[in-house]
Amino acid sequence: MKFTDSPVIELPVGDARLSVQQDNGSMHVGTSVWPCSLVLVKFLDRWARPPDPAHNPYAHLLDFRGKRAVELGTGCGAAGMGLYLLGLADIVLTDIAPVMPALRHNLKRNKPVLRKTLKTAVLYWNNGDQIKSLNPPFDIVVATDVVYIEESVGHLVGAMAALVKSDGLVLLGYQLRSPEADKRFWELCEEVFVKEKVRHEDLHPEYAYEEADVFILRKKKEDKDMDKDKEDELNDYGPQEGSESVVPG
Repeated sequence: MKFTDSPVIELPVGDARLSVQQDNGSMHVGTSVWPCSLVLVKFLDRWARPPDPAHNPYAHLLDFRGKRAVELGTGCGAAGMGLYLLGLADIVLTDIAPVMPALRHNLKRNKPVLRKTLKTAVLYWNNGDQIKSLNPPFDIVVATDVVYIEESVGHLVGAMAALVKSDGLVLLGYQLRSPEADKRFWELCEEVFVKEKVRHEDLHPEYAYEEADVFILRKKKEDKDMDKDKEDELNDYGPQEGSESVVPG
């Protein structure tokens, strides 16, 4: 797997190359490039240009034309920028306020490759006003390496459910980092989503590693129009943070 602690991560996507700066010495985990973001992008990149396009099991997944997406826990921006390069019409990159300077720095750093400044927004997962300000629902919700604190997974699942369209999907790059958070996360997901695990052999061989997985989540049919009480239940885990609207990166 091509993951390093070096200050800059180079990530080839299609014919382009992202250059993502990280700060592993920061007190915020969001200023480091977490490996599942690379695993997710390179899985999608691999199947965007398969050896035999006529036999591409992920062709439907990679039809990004006209699709809107939002990323939760963006961090340095590697996954969101990578998916945009793979054809998304629009994506909003979100994280908590302390991570925004690192994210915006990387968006500026990669603007010549992206050819535009992607949108960013401060988002605390239990803040309904912030969720509404993003103008959901989205075709795709992206999240990588976001399940590691048990107390936050209710907020996370609630945000995913509130943001994704009834016929949309969640692209999840995943590694088990806390058994307690893992158990609670999948219990809550089971109430709302149907999960599909990507076969490990379908991941990019140069980026995949044993502990990393990619999941595709879709809303259950009976939860297509999710009951407001269920959203409130998933998000009712503590005080809400201050509101902030979507702004250019």
